[in-house]
Amino acid sequence: MLPSLKTIRAGLHRTTEAIAAQLACPGGTTPDWNELEWRLAAAAAAAHGVSPMLWKCSGWTHPHWRRFLESQHEHVAIRHARIAALLAHIDARACAAGLAITPLKGAALHALGVYAQGDRPMADIDLLVDADDIDPASRLMDEIGYVPSFDHWRHRVFKPVNGTPPAVLGEHRDTPVNIELHTRIRECLPVSVVDITERIRARKPEPGLNPYPSRAALLAHLLLHAAGNICGRSLRLMHLHDIALLARSMQPEEWVFLWQDGACWWALPPLQLTAAYYPDAIPDAVPATLARDCPPLLRMVSRHQTLTKTSCSELWLHAFPGLEWSRDVRDAARFIAGRIHPSVEKRRERADMTRTQLWLHDEGWVTATQRRRIFTWLIRKVPRMDTMYVVRMALADGEAGENSDTADIAGSGTSVIKRLMTS
Repeated sequence: MLPSLKTIRAGLHRTTEAIAAQLACPGGTTPDWNELEWRLAAAAAAAHGVSPMLWKCSGWTHPHWRRFLESQHEHVAIRHARIAALLAHIDARACAAGLAITPLKGAALHALGVYAQGDRPMADIDLLVDADDIDPASRLMDEIGYVPSFDHWRHRVFKPVNGTPPAVLGEHRDTPVNIELHTRIRECLPVSVVDITERIRARKPEPGLNPYPSRAALLAHLLLHAAGNICGRSLRLMHLHDIALLARSMQPEEWVFLWQDGACWWALPPLQLTAAYYPDAIPDAVPATLARDCPPLLRMVSRHQTLTKTSCSELWLHAFPGLEWSRDVRDAARFIAGRIHPSVEKRRERADMTRTQLWLHDEGWVTATQRRRIFTWLIRKVPRMDTMYVVRMALADGEAGENSDTADIAGSGTSVIKRLMTS
């Protein structure tokens, strides 16, 4: 008997919250889960980007779990070596071209020694350049063998000339390393744009790779990125872990950046979620101070949020994800209208995602008309495509066996998920 979507949803919730507790406070006995739950645990760990971190700290002794974590750590370590070499190459090229570039998020955390090689996966390399330097930076991408993939409102994406992402569960050493060029650091929450670019830029930029101006600037970026993902129900446990590790190194006086140049009201939900799973990471005074400027509805909702509710571990798609982030009625109305009648830019963004993201291939929901999508929402619950892709890989891994090749695993997973969707 195949599990129902209801069973998968409950299993993802159970395993996600257990993994979050294990990463924050390692130890305890191995959960008494059935084989499906262990497969879903692997899916959740992969989706949340924490498999290699758990390899170091998780004491759970289930054989498949240990093999999966060890394999993920190995793949991430090998891939990180490629990323480090690529960053060194970009640094040399940028120095020669007189370009100042700031590596963002994961690359910056590794540079600070927050993570060791193999600890934290990086889906791609994010780079911040001045708006006037976007064309020279794009030419640099061409020089190192990268071609444009698509433009997003936040960044320009480049991919290697050669390389196809393998259809596997979690990280793989052969996954191509994409590069995203940013000229601004901003998020829509949910329609009002929050821009913190000037906090992120190097104070005295020099040709080559430049660090963030301070740890507070890096934390501000991590918090805004997490806020955007909470708003869109796409938070990852890795985001909270990043915030917790960096926050523990902050001195009390460094926290004033959150209210020094205008209150960072958007930082409250990610800080509260971090504090819920990492109680020792965030000083009590910080959320209490930010709460004064956070919109009342968002403040109330964020008190009861969990990792599962704000991430892909919540199986069902929401018609209006992030509505509570609206700062006023006008924002809410604009957001609802944009969901019912997506703009040309949103439709193009969806088409780009369908073309470039492996987990969206062959998924009719993504290419359906908005009218059909709304009608489907009204008559039944719709599972998330990103979640179902990871679950498919996890179930296929168990069905096809660890020695099967990628094509067999992907094909087997497809048959599993189609039966699940009709169950």
